[in-house]
Amino acid sequence: MAKAKRFDVWTVVSFTVLALYALFLIYPLVTLLQSAFISSAGAFTWENFAKFFGNKFYGQTLLNSFSVAIVTTIVSLVIGVPLAYIYTMYDIKGKTIVQMIIILCCMSAPFIGAYSWILLRGRAGIVTKLLSSILHITMPSIYGFRGIILVLSLQLFPLVFLYVCGGLKNIDNSLLEASENMGVSGVKRFFKVVIPLCMPTIMAAGLLVFMRAFADFGTPLLIGEGYKTFPVIIYNEYFGETGTNHNFAAAVSVIAILVTAVIFLIQKWASNKFSFHMNALHPIERKKAHGWTNFWIHLFTYLVVGVAFLPQVYVMYSSFRKTSGKIFVKGYSLDSYRKVTGDLGLAIKNTFFIGGVALAIIIFLAILISYLVVRRKNKLNDIIDTTSMLPYIIPGSVVGIALVIAFNKKPLVLAGTAIIMIVALCIRRIPYTIRSSVATLQQIPITIEEAAISLGCTKLQAFFKVTVPMMRNGILSGAILSWVTIITELSTAIILYNHNTMTLTLAIYTQVSRGSDGPAAALATILNVLTIISLIVFMKVSKSKEITF
Repeated sequence: MAKAKRFDVWTVVSFTVLALYALFLIYPLVTLLQSAFISSAGAFTWENFAKFFGNKFYGQTLLNSFSVAIVTTIVSLVIGVPLAYIYTMYDIKGKTIVQMIIILCCMSAPFIGAYSWILLRGRAGIVTKLLSSILHITMPSIYGFRGIILVLSLQLFPLVFLYVCGGLKNIDNSLLEASENMGVSGVKRFFKVVIPLCMPTIMAAGLLVFMRAFADFGTPLLIGEGYKTFPVIIYNEYFGETGTNHNFAAAVSVIAILVTAVIFLIQKWASNKFSFHMNALHPIERKKAHGWTNFWIHLFTYLVVGVAFLPQVYVMYSSFRKTSGKIFVKGYSLDSYRKVTGDLGLAIKNTFFIGGVALAIIIFLAILISYLVVRRKNKLNDIIDTTSMLPYIIPGSVVGIALVIAFNKKPLVLAGTAIIMIVALCIRRIPYTIRSSVATLQQIPITIEEAAISLGCTKLQAFFKVTVPMMRNGILSGAILSWVTIITELSTAIILYNHNTMTLTLAIYTQVSRGSDGPAAALATILNVLTIISLIVFMKVSKSKEITF
């Protein structure tokens, strides 16, 4: 009888969610693994892996990706952690605008940042020309490893900023006051007290930056030139201009999964070892700095934010410049926007349709999964929780290839359709909303639902009518991050799209690769405006002046 009682509507939900993951994530990954061990003749073989490890070129691309990810993570932490500390501890003039600009820097597609810096500091960039003609200064090349680090660091340090800001809110102000009474203040307090207290959050932020940098595809492709990274090699092997080798691309994809999985497990072990819980009875209150301290913290804040946002400002400015063919000429016009709304209007429509459907599915599934993980703890739901986080550690290009291999043949042919784009976006972006929803639900006492059930509500009614409204802020926080990453997705979409399913990000990439700077800048500006509107809507609906993860 006890077992019968446990089999209720939520058990059905658990099996349904697990079945969806089995079909759209586990099955494609298993198919990818099988393809990695198949030769061109169709026989079982290890030759694909032998080819990778036997060729120094491929091994070097793996080292290149590690170098990019490690250096980007270090630079992002060096910038993001002090900035979060300053922002949380001191009263910064225009702090709301500062935070929104910081968020915009991380929400734009990385390859747009690469394109922006090429316009500014490329061989024909405006800054390069000015320094050369006026000051006769020859600046170091923006291309290659240094350019990739510059673009990714300025695009990813905001993630560290947002995570650490959230961590600092959990620190009780009495701890800081006690350290100050013991003579530990200023910079010393930052390193001796704040950093250790925020270490779990810093490690989580560092992992996210590392994974994003390691898996980034667009930035190395645009600005890397001869500096090849792992995701670029996967793409080239699958869609090579001189020939393709799908089985070898599958083998490289499997290696990428193994590498990122090992890194994730190491970080998880370290986080569990050094984790602890804090409850801020007296949260940190901002204070106004005086004298030189006030000057330096404002200079640091405005300088970092200004440099990070400069490329996007220049892209917006460029969208209004007059063009002749593919190049900018003197004068200003709206021609680039006319071309966008006419020839590329479909991309904008697809962005809203495909992205909107994906977001609706993500929110619905994330709410259900968060309930299963928090309220219905068992082995089945633990499997769902672990499976839901797999896309967090898998590069987007690998997810795209796995889906194409799995669904380009009967019985389920989805390749080339909008459905496979929606599936990919749901798989890739649902972890953000799940984690945010779980964190919020853990803070809501189960007694509230029990009270609703005792008053006549069913379990589903109690959850959706009582608990879900109380989870609103957590759901919105995850949903806004999912939405913005959906509309800026490139690495997965570039493998799955066709002409009829081209999105805004893909249209920008296509225009950039063709050298059509005007339409590319106009589309990038539209994408930035969409991001700004999304953030404003989130802040209005959640009634929050600040965003943290």
